[in-house]
Amino acid sequence: MTGFGKGEATCGDKKFRVELRSLNSKQLDLSVKIPSKYRAAEAEVRAIVARELQRGKVDCFVSFETSVVETSAHINAAAFKAYADELRKVCDDSLVAANGDSLLMAVMRMPDVVTTEEQEVSDEEIRAIVAATEEAAKQLDAFRVQEGAILIADLLKRIELIEEYRRAVEPYESTRVEVIKNRIRENIQKLSIDVDSARLEQEMIFYIEKLDITEEKVRLDNHCNYFREVAATEDAPGRKLGFIAQELGREINTMGSKSNEANMQRLVVQMKDELEKIKEQVLNIL
Repeated sequence: MTGFGKGEATCGDKKFRVELRSLNSKQLDLSVKIPSKYRAAEAEVRAIVARELQRGKVDCFVSFETSVVETSAHINAAAFKAYADELRKVCDDSLVAANGDSLLMAVMRMPDVVTTEEQEVSDEEIRAIVAATEEAAKQLDAFRVQEGAILIADLLKRIELIEEYRRAVEPYESTRVEVIKNRIRENIQKLSIDVDSARLEQEMIFYIEKLDITEEKVRLDNHCNYFREVAATEDAPGRKLGFIAQELGREINTMGSKSNEANMQRLVVQMKDELEKIKEQVLNIL
């Protein structure tokens, strides 16, 4: 979900620039910084970013530059002249010399001499900001698509590794059964007691059935296939891939608890290691 996009649009003598920066986040966390005079465009800017980017911690910066000097402050000439005449008259009547600089500073501080006019924002300027925002969002989305393709390829490689480790477990399953049976018989022999061999075989079968991981292997294969399907077909697969990764973890953990064999447990640890990397990377997928 990380990325950067920049868009520009011109309206008269003004050039508007919109920059978008995105980091990972479970929801859309949007911060917009826009000149106060163009606050009217903020709602539309937010709507565009929310529609195009959907998720992420997004910072949006709107700025503009112009070749014409602009100021919202204006001097009321009539008020200036009236105050200046009054001050000169008071100074003459009081026999006080009126210094030009001091008189100017005094007049400028008087009420209504300097006024601020609210400048109207044209529809063309709003449209220019919207166009720049759309361009920036498209650039950021293209950046995400490129990064996402690389991440998806990496995730699928790790799914393949998990499947390889799962297949590598199978040779140890049959040998594990004989090892467990022999261990049980040796422990019984050490107790030096008479045991019904038929009942013993029956109990061992029940015990070994509890250690069977066939169901876990089947479900693990299904989850891996579903992971590939979602990654290939969904437009925004991040959350669903995260849910599938959780299900993969359940099956791998169950296999580990049932393994009861050193080589199998080693392979389970390797599967867990790849799964943790998958969970970390999935957070970067929209």
